[in-house]
Parts: sequence; structure tokens; C-alpha cells
Amino acid sequence: MNQKPGYFGPYGGQFIPEILKATFDELVAVYQTARQDPSFWAEYLELMQNYSCRPTPVTFAGNLTQKLGGARIYIKREDLNHTGAHKANNVMGQGLLVKRMGKRRVIAETGAGQHGVATATMAAKFGFACTIYMGAVDVARQRPNVFWMEKLGATVVSVTQGSQTLKDAINEAFRDWAGNMDDTHYCMGTACGPHPFPEMVSWFQSIIGTEARVQIEKTAGKLPDRVFACVGGGSNAMGLFSGFLADKAVELVGVEAGGKGLETGHHAARLASKDGRLGIAQGYKTLFLQDEDGQMKETHSVAAGLDYVGVSPILAHLKDQGRVRFEAATDVEVMAAVELLVRNEGIIPALESSHALAQAFKEAPTLSKDQVILVNLSGRGDKDIFTIADAFGDQKWRKFIQEKARGYAGN
Repeated sequence: MNQKPGYFGPYGGQFIPEILKATFDELVAVYQTARQDPSFWAEYLELMQNYSCRPTPVTFAGNLTQKLGGARIYIKREDLNHTGAHKANNVMGQGLLVKRMGKRRVIAETGAGQHGVATATMAAKFGFACTIYMGAVDVARQRPNVFWMEKLGATVVSVTQGSQTLKDAINEAFRDWAGNMDDTHYCMGTACGPHPFPEMVSWFQSIIGTEARVQIEKTAGKLPDRVFACVGGGSNAMGLFSGFLADKAVELVGVEAGGKGLETGHHAARLASKDGRLGIAQGYKTLFLQDEDGQMKETHSVAAGLDYVGVSPILAHLKDQGRVRFEAATDVEVMAAVELLVRNEGIIPALESSHALAQAFKEAPTLSKDQVILVNLSGRGDKDIFTIADAFGDQKWRKFIQEKARGYAGN
């Protein structure tokens, strides 16, 4: 896939200040040694099985399959992973690397808060000091996760610069790391950033796809025809897609935040729109939402974890290769998907994951009954209770949501 270390086509790389070079060299070396050491992966798998409840199941959404018609719908239940999302897969792996490096402190950025909770959990288990950077906007809309991070012993720093969201939290985390390299590891939460983070995070998240491939064949009797995952930075998508990349008959669909609509400019679709521009920021090269002068644009999504300005360089390359199709789901479509899943299957999805559900619900009725689709439910919706309650409490919004939900079902 990549012609030289850290690159995926024209994307990726390691654009870092000289002060961080030795730290990155150390991380690359430890990561490469771990990849070549079967005992490391065995230790990781044992940890995830005994501490994080893996493997997570694949659930047949029988009620929705009947309601929507068309393809059989299956859901990979990362919401049942420890801490309520796929994030634990990555941070537990990085925690094992931190132990190998002998460092005693971890820092992280978070948008939706799930990565922050997972990192704080890992730090508590391994005995690390922990600081989490989070945009002030996200602190306000993800208060339940902030509460648990603090209870787990982490220091949560509210970032008030810029748009006060994920990209600004990443900037602050890098500043911290540059000043505390000797004893601190930056536990990046998604498949972005300088090499080796995109590849390393994808490797730890590949546990999702490895499990799902075996499970769906056993449960559905075949490989899925289409696989759906939401895309913010790209870690849960890379995790699920990795299990099917070699199966050309399996169509991979990444779903970005369409926000208020691509035509409005209020969205976070780097790959599904024409607004993504090649650029270098935060240590790597990829498609960013930026203007002609290279200044980063404001993003919008009802889901805090999807309003990042960049995207995984691996996914950008997979789009260029035609291996992954990218779509965007609007805020209203996402809320309608939440309502459908909750009412028909008794499963409460995160708003991020509901982008993938929304696109799958659109496409399921267009497929035949012998076809199978698999959706990655990357997290549960407890953290979104206030955002969801506000949306359903607004009568105008509720009307739009219910109309969209009926539209999915063809009513």
C-alpha cells in the first residue's frame, strides 16, 4: 500500500519540528519491534479478551431488515467494548508500547470524549499520569465523558483557542509533548498525524476487522456485500475495513459528517465533497478542509468526534485507488437513524456511528434480500444524551427527523 515508510501514495509523512525527531525515532523503533514480535500481539490479544470484553459480537438487526426491506443488516458491536467504543483497542495497544519505552505519563486529545475516557482508563490500569486536551465546545457537549475522565484520575484541559474543537485539542497536545518528551507519550486517538500513528493506530484497530470477517461468515453464511463505517479521523473505519481490503467483491463505504448539507459549507466531509484540499498540518500530509490560502476552515457536525478538519492519509489513498467509496450523512439523517435503531432494535448508538447507520439504511432497500451489509457501531450513545434530547425536544427538528425516519422505511 505504501511505497516508503509513513507514506500512502502522496499522503502521510512525518512533518515535525526537529525537537521531536528523537522522540518519534524512538516510537517508530519500539512500534516496529513490537510488530515483529509475536509475543507482543499475543499479550495484546489476551489483554483485550480479559479486560476489554473482546471479541465484540456481530448482531443481526432482524427487525430493521424486515422494516426496511432489501439486504440483511448486521452490526459489529464496538459499543460493547470496554469504555463504550472502539477507542480502547488503540489505547491499550499504545499503553503496552509505553510500558516498553519506560515512560510514566500519557497525554491525549479527544473530541467526542471516548478516546479521552479510554486513555484515562488505560492510564489508571497501567499506573500512568494522564492529561487530556479537549476543545471547550466539546467539553460542554460531552460533559458525561469529562466527568468520567476526571474520576479516572486524568487532568482535563479545556482548550479555548481557535474553533475550540478537536483540531485545537491536537495542537495543544503536541505543544505539551514538545515540552515533556522524556517521560511522556502522546497517545493519538485516530489514524492521522505523523508517521507511525496512521499505520500504528490502524494496526491496533485491525482487531475489529479480523473478528468481524470470521463472525459475519459464520453468522450470515457469506462475506458482506457492503461494509459501512463512519469517518472522522478514520480509526474505526480502518479497523473494520482492514478485514475486507483483500476481498474485492466487498464494497467498502466510509461515511463522513454532512452536517447541514454539503452545499451549505457547514460540514466535515473531506472526501465525500469537493472541498478537501491537499495540505500539510499537524505533522502529516492529507486532504484538509482549507481555503485557497491554506487556512483551515471551520467544520460542523452534530457528532463531536466527526468534525475534524483532516482525515487519515490511508483513507485518502484508498479513495484515490477506488477501493473505498465515501458518502456524507446530514445531521437530520443521523438523528433519524438513531430513532430507527433505538425503536426497532433496542440499541442506543453514538452519533458518530449513526452516520454509518444512516447511509446503510439508505442503501439497504436498494439491495436484494440475499445480500448482506455490515455496519460498524463504533460506540454507544450514552455520551450524546443531551445533544439527542435537545434535538428531539425541538419540535421543528423532531418533525424533520420523523419524516426522514419514515423515508428510510419507505412509509
